[in-house]
Amino acid sequence: MSAAQHIVDGETGYDRVMSFTIPARDVRGRVVRLGPVLDTVLGAHAYPPAITHLLAEALTVTALIGSLMKDGDGQLTMQAQTESGIIDLLVCDYRNGELRGYVRHDADRLAALGANPSLYALFGQGYLAITFDLASTGQRYQGIVPLEGDSLAEACQAYFFQSEQVPTLIRVAARNDGAGCVAGGLLVQHLPEGEEGRERLHVRLDHPEWDHVAALAGSIRHDELVDPDLSLEALVWRLFHDEAEVRFDLGGPLQRGCRCSVAHYESVIAKFPEADRTDMRDERGLIVVDCAFCSRLFEISA
Repeated sequence: MSAAQHIVDGETGYDRVMSFTIPARDVRGRVVRLGPVLDTVLGAHAYPPAITHLLAEALTVTALIGSLMKDGDGQLTMQAQTESGIIDLLVCDYRNGELRGYVRHDADRLAALGANPSLYALFGQGYLAITFDLASTGQRYQGIVPLEGDSLAEACQAYFFQSEQVPTLIRVAARNDGAGCVAGGLLVQHLPEGEEGRERLHVRLDHPEWDHVAALAGSIRHDELVDPDLSLEALVWRLFHDEAEVRFDLGGPLQRGCRCSVAHYESVIAKFPEADRTDMRDERGLIVVDCAFCSRLFEISA
């Protein structure tokens, strides 16, 4: 397929994940650009700029990693948490093309930081947990790594190296210019050879194939990741046009996927003892549930 052919969602080129492989290098990758779906998720809360930027990056990383799942109904959850940080909780998840996320933070302490706080300034000593829930088997896999580096992308790279032992490069950029928020991301990963009966890359003394790919992928610029006039395919082709073959596969559309509903909360509340449900009720006899993801209130009468 020609690099000149733009693969886009409608006319925008937003809210899609494209997968690609480079067979000769034993490499797979994902590239994504988010637009309207970010505005929908972020619009549920009046986040200050620093939190908006962070959550946009987090949702982009979640889409990249979540799209690696072969289990279509499985769920990827990324959670960053601290005990005394300005941000004490960040949660994003991905399931079958649906994204959602929110951030809980101390607004007063954040205001004292200035315009561009570092990751450490926001979280302090924290950790990043990445959880895969597989619907097909009912199994759950989780990896936890320190929340270190200059960005969430770097922390996620550490997760793949420490928990999955798979060399991975992730680059993410976000821009909010008043007309809406745009974010883009690139994930490149050595194929997990150990799953095919061969030794994993990390146990070798040299791995020129991966070094070559990582050097090319690492040259991506932030402005390229968020440029709506640059198609996802053209973005990858800029990096790897000298390769003998690059295979592309455009996935389905991404959308905000908050799964809250009255029926859902009724089923959750029904599991509590009657005494607990009585304590939850307000003066009207209703149990009011506040969804942190979409900022909606649900009144449960059961």
